[in-house]
Amino acid sequence: MFPYNVFPDTAAINDNGALEIGGCNLMDLADEYGTSLYVLDEETLRNRCRAFVRAFQSRYGDTQVVYASKAYINPALARLFEEEGLGLDVVSGGELAIAQSVDFPLERVYFHGNNKSPEELAQAVEGNIGRIVIDSFHELETLDRIAGDAGKVQDVLIRVSPGVDPHTHVHTTTGILDSKFGFAIQTGHAAEAVRRAVAARNLNLLGLHFHLGSPIFELEPYAVATEVVLRFAADLREEGLEMREFSPGGGFAIAYTRDQEPPAVGDYANTIVSALTSNCDSLGLPAPRLIIEPGRSIIGPAGVAVYRIGAIKDIPGVRKYVSVDGGMGDNIRPALYQAVYEVVVANKAGQDPSETVTIAGKYCESGDLLASDITLPVVEPGDVLAIPAAGAYCPSMASNYNLNPRPPIVLVQDGRSRLIRRRESYQDMMIADIV
Repeated sequence: MFPYNVFPDTAAINDNGALEIGGCNLMDLADEYGTSLYVLDEETLRNRCRAFVRAFQSRYGDTQVVYASKAYINPALARLFEEEGLGLDVVSGGELAIAQSVDFPLERVYFHGNNKSPEELAQAVEGNIGRIVIDSFHELETLDRIAGDAGKVQDVLIRVSPGVDPHTHVHTTTGILDSKFGFAIQTGHAAEAVRRAVAARNLNLLGLHFHLGSPIFELEPYAVATEVVLRFAADLREEGLEMREFSPGGGFAIAYTRDQEPPAVGDYANTIVSALTSNCDSLGLPAPRLIIEPGRSIIGPAGVAVYRIGAIKDIPGVRKYVSVDGGMGDNIRPALYQAVYEVVVANKAGQDPSETVTIAGKYCESGDLLASDITLPVVEPGDVLAIPAAGAYCPSMASNYNLNPRPPIVLVQDGRSRLIRRRESYQDMMIADIV
């Protein structure tokens, strides 16, 4: 059965047995734009934005949904998110520059990161960014000085680490004690950071932020961490902490394979809002503004990676390798996180699987495997493969390894496609080189 649950909302198989996204035949897109190629479905993107806004604001009116740009951002997408009323969570001067390039309302931009440079902080302060989320004592002192030199008082949040394990991959767990991110509550560092921020002449502390990791398939860690952080906030009221804003971050899971069932957006909203309101009531805290930061859960389901099959190597009794014209250069997640994906033959989407194969990338690493020991219809060179749930962290972590150009990205809707990032050229890759 076709795994519709991991494909964009508009996925369909046409009368010729070919896969369509947004009313566009993937074979036609592959021919027009070449492969490897990333396809983003605009309807799914907007549906996911609206689902988060509706789910949280219907339960807690004073909520701002902020898109986590690290999942993937470019100017066209920044405009789309602004149209949907979202803010942006940026983690670098480059992501902030994207927002600035399209005149994104910077009051809705939050700047994260564990080691922001003085230049990035100055860029943010000078641009009148909405919030900077402080992640270290060094940053707190540096930002206070930069804001003072600019004659400004910068609104900030403090990122705390609640010591809660969300039971996700070790490389994407961020809310535990042993993490490079945030001030740990249990060591006393978080309390000291609050005291210093309150005392800083050029900083205006609005509240607290935490982020547990990603992707999180469980609801309980959000409830537990929310209680821990709000109790911490209540203990520091007499030291000047006013919780006007509260952010439990993001990390909301999506389905990568047909057998995965992540919580619905409404389930995350119920858990977080219930924990927030009940703990504020019991602790006597005023209701703060709630900041939610979905990234993967918005753009991940909207994206499909498209590859064309080239060489096929069959080792009898061992393995059949099917090589494609992409791989770890455009999707490093299988090599980095042991990520598992569904794979569909786009031009044979209606056919039943009949052989076991391993999908190999074109990069010069034995570990460049996009999917291992999966079943597909009989394939041949020229067939096109589609890998869903590929919108998040694939293009954003893409590289030019082996000096391969990064792939183009197209936005599809109602049978039309629009190029929002062209394929890189060899000249693009050499533009910064000096002979």
